[in-house]
This record gives sequence, C-alpha cells and structure tokens, in this order.
Amino acid sequence: MAVNPLPHGEGWGGGNGAIVCPQPLAAEEGREVLRRGGNAVDAAVTTAFVQGVIDPMMNGLGGSGVAVVYTARDQRVTVLDFYARAGSQVRPDQWERLFIREAADRYGYVCEGWVNDAGYQSVGVPGTVAGLDELLRRFGTIAWEQAVTPAVKYARDGFQVTGNIRSFWVTDYGPDVVANHLRIQWTPESKRIYTKDGELYALGETIRNPDQARTLERLASAGARDFYEGEIAAAIADDFQRHGGFITREDLAGYRVGAGEPVRGLYRGLEVVAAGPPAGGMTLLQMLNFLEGYDLAAMGWPSAAAALARVRAMKFAFADRERYLADPAFTQIPVEKLTAKEYAAAARGAHDSPTTTHISVVDREGNAISMTHTLGSSSGVVTPGLGFGYNNYLNCFDPRPGRINSLAPGKTRITMMVPTLVLRDGKLEIVIGAPGGTKIVTGVLQTLLNLVDHGMTPMEAVAAPRVDCNGDTVQAEQRISSEVLAELRDAGLPVNRRPLGYDPYFSKVQCLVVGRGGASDPRGDGGIALEA
Repeated sequence: MAVNPLPHGEGWGGGNGAIVCPQPLAAEEGREVLRRGGNAVDAAVTTAFVQGVIDPMMNGLGGSGVAVVYTARDQRVTVLDFYARAGSQVRPDQWERLFIREAADRYGYVCEGWVNDAGYQSVGVPGTVAGLDELLRRFGTIAWEQAVTPAVKYARDGFQVTGNIRSFWVTDYGPDVVANHLRIQWTPESKRIYTKDGELYALGETIRNPDQARTLERLASAGARDFYEGEIAAAIADDFQRHGGFITREDLAGYRVGAGEPVRGLYRGLEVVAAGPPAGGMTLLQMLNFLEGYDLAAMGWPSAAAALARVRAMKFAFADRERYLADPAFTQIPVEKLTAKEYAAAARGAHDSPTTTHISVVDREGNAISMTHTLGSSSGVVTPGLGFGYNNYLNCFDPRPGRINSLAPGKTRITMMVPTLVLRDGKLEIVIGAPGGTKIVTGVLQTLLNLVDHGMTPMEAVAAPRVDCNGDTVQAEQRISSEVLAELRDAGLPVNRRPLGYDPYFSKVQCLVVGRGGASDPRGDGGIALEA
C-alpha cells in the first residue's frame, strides 16, 4: 500500500521551540516564555490565561479542558483532565419535562427556555484554574504568578475585536442553540462588559475588562486555590445560589484534577496517543483503524473515493460514541475492544458490501503539550465583580434519566476534545488538537490523514478542504468539487455543500510537526509563533 511517511526529525526545527493556537497575541506571549527559558508547559499555561481574556466566549477561568503532556527525557506521556463537573444539586430528571429534541449535529440537547444551554443552570463546576495550576506544579519551571500576570494587561488595557470573534458573535448556528449575539448578553453583567448597551462591539474596537484584571491579579497573588476555597470561590458560590445554579462552596472546595494514561493505537506504523473517555481519543482511534484498510494515498485528496471512506469512518465511530462514550467514573467502557483493529475491520467489511480553543507547544528540549480548553459555547453568565464567563457544560447531558449520559452530581459529560500526540519509536513526531465541538475529532483525523497518507506540509494539511458527518448529512466545504459531492450523493448520502471555502463550521486545527514546522488553521485568526 502506498504511503507517504513522515520524515523522522531528530529535533524541533533546528532546536527552537514553537507554539500554535487560534489567537496570534496569545501565541506571542507563549513564545516570550520559551525565549526566556521556560518549557512547553510554562508557555501553554501562560498562553491559556491570555486566551481566556482575548477570546472570552471560547475559553477562560470558568472553563474546562484536558491536556496531553510529553516529557522528552523519559519519553513519557501523561494526561491531565480538568473537566467541568455537574454540581451536587443537579437531579437526573430536572429537565425531563423540558426536553424537546437532540441537536441535529449530535452536540447537546434542546430544552424549553434553553435552561441547559445558557444561564446559571447550564454551568458545571469549572476546572480550568485547577488544571493549569496542576500542569505548572507537575511539569512547569516558572512561578504561578509569572504565568498569570501577562493576561492582566489584556484585561486592564483592553483587546481588539478580531474578525474571528466578530464573526462568531453574528453567525447563525441554527435552531438547536442560543444565538451567540444573545448568549453573550444573557445576564446583565455579561451584557455590560461585552456590549455597548446591547450593541455588539464592532470589528477593531477595544473591549476593556477591569473586573477580570482584578480577579487575575488576585489569582496571581493568592494562588489557584482561592478560586476554589477563598474569596473568589465565595463570590462564585453565592452568585450561583442566588440565581438558581447548582454550584455550591462544597463543590468548588472538592474539585480535583484527574490524571491518567492516554489511549494508544497504531496507524501506518506511527503511535497515536490521545486523551481517552470522556474525551474523543477512542473515537479518533476507531476512525483511523477503519481507514487503515484503504489505500488513501492512491486515492488522493480531495477525491470521491477518499471522501466516501472518510465519511464511512466517521459514521462508524460516531455510532459507537453514542452507544458507549461516557464519564468512565460512572460507566464501564470497553475501550480495548472498541479500539481493536479487528473490530474496525469487521465494520469496514460491512460498509464495503459546532466554543473551544487549543494550544500545541514544543520546546527546544523536545517536551510537548497538546491542550484543549473551553467554555463549551459559554453560558452568558458573569458573576458581578469577577469579570469572567462560565462554561455551559451541562448542555451535553441527556435530559432524559436512565441513559448513558444522563445528569448526575459530580459527573462530566462527553466531549470530542482530542489533544493528540503522534510518536515514532517513542519519539515525538506530531502535536495536534483543535477547538470546534463535535467537529474537533474529524478535523484532527483529516489533518493526520493529510500529513501521513498524502504527504502534505503542516499548512497544507490543516488548510485542505474538509468533510464532516456527525449525523445524517455530510457537510462539505465549498472547495470540494461538485463531481466529488455528486458521487457521495450517488452512494446514498445527503450532502450539504456549505457556502464558504474556509468555513468556521469546521474545527480550527493547531498542528506542529517535528522537523517540518507548524500551522494554525486559516479558518480562525491563525496564531503561530516560533522561538527565535
């Protein structure tokens, strides 16, 4: 079978570090950390705090995430998860009578009054602050205060509304979610900060958030536990109890970061290492196993044959996602069985008869981190005086009790976040991940295929036109030809050719390839910074 193998690089681009993320200013702050001698985790944590200020609906202090860390000295991979978890006051049946339907793209559920998608009841106990603190404690070399402080200036002095932020606010994402221009002003405090009397800030205008600057300054001086046990925690819990939310002081004080082993698989002789359940690593490995049986290099991309293979792999893996993927603390998941090559081969034989951010960093020593963190699509809630928004992580719990992803206290919902590393003989080759809801795993999948099977450069790989199939309909970027789409339709697949050539509907992949450079997806603002 013809394959275009990645050339094996012995170092990162001449020995320097690099960072990619969707926000150029945040990438630059991470680069400065690398230049001052900080390692990959130092840069990622610093970048994450800045991202939370300058892209406030995508991520921030009130969020959730997962990181995959590679330490070059011992060639070890560690997963740290800091998912938002349902508060102790939730009930499995609390939205049962309000349930309307499952979202068409399999991302969440629609309930009356949008109670699960926006507002205080949609928020899970945030994990981002604890997660960033734990990353720095385990793997970092700089002080906590050093990592937090760069974000303060962007909150205090302001940041410009970029094209990507503005377009996110005004894009219609359909009838299954709250419109973003309403979401960002769902509560009076959020409306006060992010609009001018209800009018969205225009492209290029500056948003200042002095409350958030003060919160960051307090975090920098008092430490991360203040968010969970101190003054910040008290303000959060009191606000949620006053407004019918489910987060208590005990929930915050009891929050802990998870640590564990990743899921692992082989594709064309390369080891793919990713975050496992409830994240999307298992789903990614299933898709790769399915596709390994095809000569994708010979098919080329884009082509009808390759598109059909990709879509069939997505349908196969997403069907299992709905049957099996859950919080492993609450449900036993047969990961080994589902990621076995034989399982995918059997499925292949049968067939043959959309708010998140990401950081990928490699430092000059070869250490790496792939980290995805998010507010979900954000709840529109801001606690008065604190200045930051919260996740809406409860929107993907099934409102119907007795199901694999029904609500329960302390439970986290499934996610397609899939920070991923690719290794050859234990040595790092690729650091990759993406924001983008259910489209994350399909974006990472297709970028890996473009790199490994089609021999593309990192920039070509992330920019190449994509298809996606989370439900019944294949979504295709405008750049995929009519001939390819016609053959998909002839195969019995409903196809929607989307109006944009670089469509933000798809995930925004952030990719670094050892010895070959990096790329930040042009579907976003595209931030890449190389250490000089």
